[in-house]
This record gives sequence, structure tokens and C-alpha cells, in this order.
Amino acid sequence: MSQINTFIFDIDGTLIDTFDMYMPAMIETLRKHGYHVAPKDEAATMKRLFGITGADALKLFGVRPAEITPIQKEWFNLSYQREDRVKILKHIPEALTELAAVKGNRLGVATSKLRSEYDHFASRYSFSKLFDAAITSSDTSKHKPAPEPILAAVERLGSTPERSVYVGDTINDLRAAQAAGTKFAGALYGSANPDEIKDADYPLTSPMDLLKI
Repeated sequence: MSQINTFIFDIDGTLIDTFDMYMPAMIETLRKHGYHVAPKDEAATMKRLFGITGADALKLFGVRPAEITPIQKEWFNLSYQREDRVKILKHIPEALTELAAVKGNRLGVATSKLRSEYDHFASRYSFSKLFDAAITSSDTSKHKPAPEPILAAVERLGSTPERSVYVGDTINDLRAAQAAGTKFAGALYGSANPDEIKDADYPLTSPMDLLKI
């Protein structure tokens, strides 16, 4: 029997596809505030800044510290007007249901979303009821690629890093899992940059591959 019984998930790019909701809205908001992104650099910029906290993305882009909070608020307001662009990634509900049905398994979330965003997500998707714990960016002072969010989820689920796997779609997810001492399952099926996570302990071409761990 597998030693792994604790499955901790990222959300964006792992459970749901939110790229088209968030990232074009980020570019639009940045331009409005005088932060130019050349059209030829748009795609690479959006991929580079996807999957981390909004504040970290703006900081990495070079937004002035005093402007980060107001720009993030405006960016997220615009994003949520485009929520109809979000899709559940194929086979996620089935994979989560089957994992949760295995005796002894624990399921949780460690996400860069704010707590208010997670609550909105949980109210929208019925499969979120399968999660026994959720750690958001509001719950830890350090965020991925630091290990704190994953370790907080492991603790909340009453498990250990050795018995846990983190499922994510970005290089920061991989680094956070390595730093936390958990295994890493790379969501190649939803990643904007699959080459960056191809060295995952468990490369996933479908969420159903989780059932083989």
C-alpha cells in the first residue's frame, strides 16, 4: 500500500483553469496605470506571473510598492467580471471523489488565493466539500515557493510531510513541495509552463493519474 495518504492541492491551473480570467485583466490594469507591456511580451509575462499571489506578481513585474494594493484591487475586480472564462479542468471532480473515497486519505488545499477568494471558490464548486482543510495566502506570512503554506496544510490535516504529496502546476509549487519535504505531483494537464515541472516525482498527464500514487 502506498505510504502517501495526504493530497494537498493548488487551485489555479491545478483544479480550475483561471488563466483567461486573471492574466489578460492584469495586463489591461497595468497598462492603465502606465506600466507598459509590449504586445510581443504579453504571453510570456502572463505565464511568468501566473500562479503566485497577486501582490507578488505585481512586485515581480516592478510595480511601485505604494501602488501594489490599489492596482491589485482593481485587477481582481476586473478579473471577477470575467469569471465566465473559468473552466473546471477535465476529470478533477472524478479524481477527487475517488481519492476521498479511499479509507485513510486526507485531502486539502494550499493556495495563493486570499481567504475571501477561496470562500468564493468553495461556494462555486461542489467538489470543494471533499477538502478537509484549506490554507490560503491569508494564513501564512510567507508564500510559495516558501514551504510554509504546504507545511501548514500538512499540520492542519494531522499528517506528516513524508506521507504527503503536493499537487501543483508551477515551478513555485515544485520548489515549495521540495522545501516542505513532501512529494510533488506536477499538473502537466493544466500548467502554463509544463516544461518547468517535468521533473516532478509524479508527472500527471491527467488528474486520474493521482489514483496510481
